[in-house]
Amino acid sequence: MLAMNPRVSRWSRTGELVTLAGRRIFVRRRPGSGPPLLLLHGYPSSSYDWRALFEHLPDRHLITFDFLGFGLSDKPREQLYSLLMQADLVELVAARYAGGEPLVLVAHDMGTSVATELLARELENKLQFELASVLLFNGSMVIERASLTVGQKLLRSRLGPIAARLSNERSFRAQFGRIFSAQHPLSGEEAADQWSLLAHNDGHRILDKLTFYLHERVTHASRWHGALHDWPGRLELAWAGLDPVCTESVLQAVLELRPSAPLTRFADLGHYPQLEDPPRVAAVIEHHASQS
Repeated sequence: MLAMNPRVSRWSRTGELVTLAGRRIFVRRRPGSGPPLLLLHGYPSSSYDWRALFEHLPDRHLITFDFLGFGLSDKPREQLYSLLMQADLVELVAARYAGGEPLVLVAHDMGTSVATELLARELENKLQFELASVLLFNGSMVIERASLTVGQKLLRSRLGPIAARLSNERSFRAQFGRIFSAQHPLSGEEAADQWSLLAHNDGHRILDKLTFYLHERVTHASRWHGALHDWPGRLELAWAGLDPVCTESVLQAVLELRPSAPLTRFADLGHYPQLEDPPRVAAVIEHHASQS
């Protein structure tokens, strides 16, 4: 097992490991003003993606956590990594940390599909907390329009278990770096931190299992697309224009489902806008939250 590097170790001390549904889940929470903001991360990263918001939104009530299998949370080998299970965790985190207040949900990448499952549950009157509003960043919510990376395609295939066993820091850095924009490239420090979190408790060995959500985006397409279309609350989009995975084609497909959704564009940013330009992303989130 690889040791956490010093920066990731410091991050781990800002939060806590809590037991939810029998698993240890890493949660970072800071009380503040306004409605609680619950931040959902993507694949293959963790809540660490949102760390700059704690600096750039100093007065806001922020909650973020690592999904099961990611970051500092438990990484059981035989788990079925369903987004339905991850949505269950969101409900448990909200019950424990939001104090019964309506939540502003902010999601990126894989987290956007968890968000659409939560919208579907609210439409069914089954959601265990109240949503004040939703802000979705780049995510392959319409999977047939997405341009999956070579690594994602391989991990999703029958060769996935072999690819996961052979994964290493060098290959991770190369593939992860390709989804950042040329103007805001992946730094060596960021790459080291992301690998440290991925490899924590040998999480890189289950990368193939963590891609199960790509199958679910097909299986549950009707349910999740319907939720995007039908959910009556305030839903906004923020989209990075240089994302090679969640491209303009994905955005247009989402807008076909939700044509009235207000849209903020980051024309010069890649797949991880919150890492490439945290102040701009924080400003968009602050503006969204201020209207909730």
